[in-house]
Amino acid sequence: MNTNAFALRHIGPNETDQQEMLNALGLESLDQLIYETLPDDIRLKKPLNLDEPMTEHEYLLHIHDVSKKNKAYKTYIGLGYHPTVMPAVIQRNILENPGWYTAYTPYQAEIAQGRLEALLNFQTMVIELTGMEIANASLLDESTAAAEAMSLLFAVREREQKKAGVNKFFVSENILPQTLSLLETRANPIGIELVIGNEESFDFSSEFFGAILQYPGRDGQITDIKSFIENAKSAQIKVAVAADILSLVKLEAPGHFGADVVVGTTQRFGIPMGYGGPHAAYFATKEAYKRDIPGRIIGVTKDANGNRALRMALQTREQHIKRDRATSNICTAQVLLAVMAGMYAVFHGPKGLKFIANKVHNKASKLAEILETLGYNQVNTSFFDTLQIKTKAIKIKKIATKKKVNLCYPDKNTVTISINETTSIRDINYLISVFAEAANKKPIIVSEATPANNIEPSVKRTTPFLELEVFNQHHSETQLMRYIKTLERKDLSLNHSMISLGSCTMKLNAAAEMLPLSWFKWGNIHPFAPKKQARGYRKVLKALENQLTEITGFAATSLQPNSGAQGEFAGLMVIKAYHESRNESHRNICLIPSSAHGTNPASAVMAGMKVIVTKSTEEGNIDVEDLREKAIKHKDNLAALMVTYPSTHGVFESAIREITQIIHDNGGQVYMDGANMNAQVGLTNPGSIGADVCHLNLHKTFAIPHGGGGPGVGPICVAKQLAPFLPGNPLFKTGGEKAISAISAAPFGSALACLISYGYIKMLGAEGLTQSTKMAILNANYIKHRLDGHFNTLYSGERGRAAHEMIVDCRPFKANGIEVTDIAKRLMDYGFHAPTVSFPVAGTLMIEPTESESKGEIDRFCDAMISIKNEIDNTTKDDANNVLKNAPHTLDVITANEWYYPYSRETAAFPLDYLRDNKFWPTVRRVDDAYGDRNLICSCAPIEDYIEA
Repeated sequence: MNTNAFALRHIGPNETDQQEMLNALGLESLDQLIYETLPDDIRLKKPLNLDEPMTEHEYLLHIHDVSKKNKAYKTYIGLGYHPTVMPAVIQRNILENPGWYTAYTPYQAEIAQGRLEALLNFQTMVIELTGMEIANASLLDESTAAAEAMSLLFAVREREQKKAGVNKFFVSENILPQTLSLLETRANPIGIELVIGNEESFDFSSEFFGAILQYPGRDGQITDIKSFIENAKSAQIKVAVAADILSLVKLEAPGHFGADVVVGTTQRFGIPMGYGGPHAAYFATKEAYKRDIPGRIIGVTKDANGNRALRMALQTREQHIKRDRATSNICTAQVLLAVMAGMYAVFHGPKGLKFIANKVHNKASKLAEILETLGYNQVNTSFFDTLQIKTKAIKIKKIATKKKVNLCYPDKNTVTISINETTSIRDINYLISVFAEAANKKPIIVSEATPANNIEPSVKRTTPFLELEVFNQHHSETQLMRYIKTLERKDLSLNHSMISLGSCTMKLNAAAEMLPLSWFKWGNIHPFAPKKQARGYRKVLKALENQLTEITGFAATSLQPNSGAQGEFAGLMVIKAYHESRNESHRNICLIPSSAHGTNPASAVMAGMKVIVTKSTEEGNIDVEDLREKAIKHKDNLAALMVTYPSTHGVFESAIREITQIIHDNGGQVYMDGANMNAQVGLTNPGSIGADVCHLNLHKTFAIPHGGGGPGVGPICVAKQLAPFLPGNPLFKTGGEKAISAISAAPFGSALACLISYGYIKMLGAEGLTQSTKMAILNANYIKHRLDGHFNTLYSGERGRAAHEMIVDCRPFKANGIEVTDIAKRLMDYGFHAPTVSFPVAGTLMIEPTESESKGEIDRFCDAMISIKNEIDNTTKDDANNVLKNAPHTLDVITANEWYYPYSRETAAFPLDYLRDNKFWPTVRRVDDAYGDRNLICSCAPIEDYIEA
């Protein structure tokens, strides 16, 4: 046994376990199972062409050497990204802690109270700093949040504006350039006309439904947003403000001026730049728009005992409900980063944030004073941290580069300097030396930055913030460490047990893949730093692009989309651009099978396409004849088919190549949703099935952790004809020769997280990746076999096999009065997170074990499911006081003096023996979702303020 092989550590079942599982399935070999699972005509004829696998030790040496190619200059570029100080207590106890980074989205609230509380802290922080009424639990990046704000304001136009077709949206010329690019990407497909201009000369015409301002502006000037908002309100124009969150410590909250939406990034709150991400954006608005907020909202409710409990509010996975009527396709968040940013506010508190903001402002002010003394023209009259110098930029740039200093050069006569939390007095003196040299003058030495006030009084903050106890008691490391641990203990993560979520692929996030994320040379690179300073990143990112291109069988890859939903949108926009290049812009019909992910139709509508749904057969496959009929009917306008493979029903459809050919024969392109790529890698690929573009969920197939609901990365891989249209960036050359405008703010999206997938592929190699896929399929089929006779598997392949996941039907249990939700809650008592509930079929569980789980863990899960089935068999429809309906059972319930139930405490808490050694206790009883939606509370106010006695 080669104990150095990473595949041995990544794949759960050992050789003995594998043979036992194969024997149980009546198979002689793993290859026989694969033969019975995949159609032979799509199998790869040769192995993947990848480098030989590295051991974990070799990889860590390698990635350390590559990191040395990055040059971490002193950076004052700004533009939404700043060097920060991540408190070590947060780095060690959250970022580097699998109890936090391996958690799943908190759909099962009773075993996610810890991260729900951390996210509620985040929302409270955002609400109070922005002055708005409600905030979500983060978005992907500031530019995406701004685009979502535009879409929301378009959706909530006044009735008269909708009737009149009002579609103009004003954009301040002082907006961040990457945000403008993303607004352009998102505006055109849904019929919004952007008008870019100076807010001081804007005429507030009735042709506009909305506007967006940058606060402070990209050049650092703080404009009079109060007057603008007042004038806009008079003209029935709704206003979004993109605000620097640290500046809001000193600037008045836009909500207090009447803003309708406030967006931004929380990267400044202790999150590394990471060459562009991942970072948690924020989105805050008025409660009147709560049903239109994109993403996820954490709300307060009560549990079955009337105790305070938290959960995701308002069915925020709205795209899975509204589908093509959804206003957003956002299906994820940046939960791990939001938790960290929220903890930064908890750790520093309002006094600490004021100290940091004052330190930044005072140093910027002192630098401005000295530069003016040296003869420079600093033109910002009101600023927080960014100075705008009118001078010959090329002369400054030459000296600054020589001194290893990064400044921003918007044009040949302008230099901007953004001071940050890490800037010391020594750094200020070094910056002064750059400008003194350029002016041929002797540097002026600064010894301290005295209190300053270069903020216009009309926008200076007067309102208090973060007065709640949670932001004022955890300021020592001991206190914060214990607070973080208290929350962690409330959450079930992969470090406790298997999370067998179908479609979500909760696999091992190996420590060796994660370690480099904390390294300075990876974290401290600005996304718009000169290319020469990011050679390490460019080497890794180019290699990852090549790896993914090889794995998918395509011609090119873009890493820019920073979630799966963004990948879907990017893929469709590339298809749209391809049709337009052929003078076929009329092609706007997108065929989507009825079994598709809910984000598919939402993404298609966002891309300006019209959705036509195709039928599924009783076996769960695409109805080929219905597809053919609709493709032919719409052949003159057919743009694309969106297909998931293996299907969302967990089956490798044998007709897939016929399906893709039908689309091509009728002028369309095939988009493949990569959610189920974990069943393809090394065995087949999108290119082999005839697809033209796919997105990949790196947080599923390629081992980026889910982090409690994010970060995610959703790169797109494309065939040769689509490669020229891969997305670009306004500040950085990337993408294809005919690149569409930006999909995400940073050129390479969440570049820091991409290190994980690079390492995953590097350490597994072609053979390890292929073996992982085979084992995912074996584990799924073994579960299917173990549950046979107890649960009915809804769909199987032609030879009776599942792919990497299967759907078990829980609808027959309604005869016993049991719903699928009851099974999900009872699984908590057995120490397991429920599989995916009621998707894609209501009343079912979709189970996906992945390759990382051992036979022992899988057997424990199956034992739990079979035990629950026995409990169901002993339940009647007329008896609601049963162990499933009352699940989950908390420690308080089990240890209470009174016991009101017709079953024993032991049955409730310890139904199987393994639980005595490793018991996980849910911290609340079953939450009341309906109460929480009727009484929406999205900040940290105590429940006593809202619940009537």
